[in-house]
Amino acid sequence: MNIRQQQEQWERDYLSPYASLSAESRGRDREEPQCDIRPVYQRDRDRILHSKAFRRMKHKTQVFLAPTGDHYRTRLTHTLEVAQIARTIARALRMNEDLTEAIALGHDLGHTPFGHAGEAILNKLNPDGFTHFAQSVRVVEELEKNCRGLNLTWEVRNGIMNHGTSRMPETMEGKIVRFSDKIAYINHDIDDAIRGQIISEEDIPDVYTDVLGHTSKSRLNTLIHGIIGESIGKPDIIMPQEIEAAMLGLRRYMFDHVYTNPIAKGQEHKAQNLLRALFEHFMENYHELPVEYQEMGERTSASRERVVCDYIAGMTDQYAISVYEELYVPTAWKVF
Repeated sequence: MNIRQQQEQWERDYLSPYASLSAESRGRDREEPQCDIRPVYQRDRDRILHSKAFRRMKHKTQVFLAPTGDHYRTRLTHTLEVAQIARTIARALRMNEDLTEAIALGHDLGHTPFGHAGEAILNKLNPDGFTHFAQSVRVVEELEKNCRGLNLTWEVRNGIMNHGTSRMPETMEGKIVRFSDKIAYINHDIDDAIRGQIISEEDIPDVYTDVLGHTSKSRLNTLIHGIIGESIGKPDIIMPQEIEAAMLGLRRYMFDHVYTNPIAKGQEHKAQNLLRALFEHFMENYHELPVEYQEMGERTSASRERVVCDYIAGMTDQYAISVYEELYVPTAWKVF
C-alpha cells in the first residue's frame, strides 16, 4: 500500500459519512495515472496553487479600485481568507480538507481586472454573457497551461461553478466554501471600508452587530461557530436562522453603503470604458491576440467574443492599463 492509498484509507476511517472521499471521486475529464503520494483532491489543490491564474489574483481588485494603502484586500488575499475559514469549518466537521481548500483556492480564478465592474462590462459585451464563476471553471478546464487546462476532478469544478449565492454545490465541501466566501468578504470588506473611512464600526446597524458581534474577530467567531454547531452530524451545511438573517442583512447593508458608495466605486466607469476599448480593439484586430488563444478558439469553436473575453478577463488591473496605454496613449519621442 503506497502513501496515497494510506491517505485514502485514513479518510475512510476518520472522515464524516457525509464527506467526499478521494477514492470515490467522479474523476477527471481526461484519465491520468494516480500519484503514489497525493490523493486526487490534494493534487487539484496543488495544481491550482501553482497556476498562473492564481498568481495573477494578487494584482486584481477585490472591492477598492487602485487603493493607495498596502493593507487593502486583493482578489488573492480574499481567496486565502476564504480558504482559511473553509478549512477551519471542514476540519471541525470532519469533511475533506483537501477538496475544501481546492475549491476555495480556485473559486475566483476567473475574476476580471477591476473586480465586479470588469465582470459587469464583459457580461454586456459578450452576447453569451459573462460570469466570474463560469469563467473560473473555464480557466481550469480550457485556459491554464497554455490552453490545455488543469484537468481537475468533477467535485472541484462543481464547487467552483456553484459557489455563488444563487447556486448550490453537490458536495458538503462545496457548501462550506459557499458560506465561507460570504463570511470572508463581508467581514474583510467592512475592515477595508473602515480603513478607507467610508464607514465606521458605529455606523453598522445594531440589529446586525448585536447578533454577530461588534468587531471583525467576534463576527467571524459567531459565524464560524454557528455553522459548525448547526451542521455537526447532519447531511447539510447550515447556519442558525438568526445568525444567517443577520449575516444577510449585513450583506445588504454593505451593498447599500460600501459596494455602491461613490468614494469606493468612483473610478468604475473609467475601468469599464477601458475594458470596452480593449474588447473592441481585439475584436477588430483578432490576430493580435496571443497565438494560444487564437488556436484554442479554433480548436474549441469558441466565438471570437468569448476568446477576447478570455484574454481580457485574465489580465491584471495594471496589465489592462498598460495594454490600453500602449494602444491609445501617445508617447513622447526624442531625436538623438
